[in-house]
Amino acid sequence: MEQIPLQTKAQAYWKRNLWLLSSLLAVWFVVSYGFGILLVDPLNSIRIGGFKLGFWFAQQGSQYVFIILIFIYVYKMNKLDKEFDFDEV
Repeated sequence: MEQIPLQTKAQAYWKRNLWLLSSLLAVWFVVSYGFGILLVDPLNSIRIGGFKLGFWFAQQGSQYVFIILIFIYVYKMNKLDKEFDFDEV
């Protein structure tokens, strides 16, 4: 079986890492800026717990989504580390 050079492996690892990070930040941007600012008027017609949904996204929703994205990032990075054999033993 042919060994892949470490530099090639590291480049592929970082490419996947940056793609993951970019996609998760895009989700956070859509939730915080899109739902909290751009789509606030249509979302305000929906109420959750007495609060308008647009207000909720602007004040709370983006923070909750960010915390969830942190856990997703940790989970995906652990899988990526194992896939490229960069995990800690």
